[in-house]
Amino acid sequence: VQLQASGGGLVQAGGSLRLSCETSGMTFSINAMGWYRQAPGKQRELVASISSGEGTTYADSVKGRFSISRDNVKNTVYLQMNSLKPEDTAKYYCNVQEWDARIEVLYDYWGQGTQVTVSS
Repeated sequence: VQLQASGGGLVQAGGSLRLSCETSGMTFSINAMGWYRQAPGKQRELVASISSGEGTTYADSVKGRFSISRDNVKNTVYLQMNSLKPEDTAKYYCNVQEWDARIEVLYDYWGQGTQVTVSS
């Protein structure tokens, strides 16, 4: 299983970026997909997640500014980030859960991370 994240970069405050995470090698159905971030000296935190039924969850700090979506044909999850702030600066990681219904096991996979830097 591989998760390839892309779309990070350097942007000025108020700008926008769109992150993508393409998955490959999945054998079973993909359950939830999400984005986490980790700033230096801080714990990794959930930014947004989207279920197989496309229900979404957002961290309070990004509500109204970020939007998560998924393409189930391409097995890709996206994060549209608008009105970026310097405090959004972090390494962003995609997370995908794969569900093996035969044995009722949930597998958890992580991408390599993509850096987002927002300058003031």
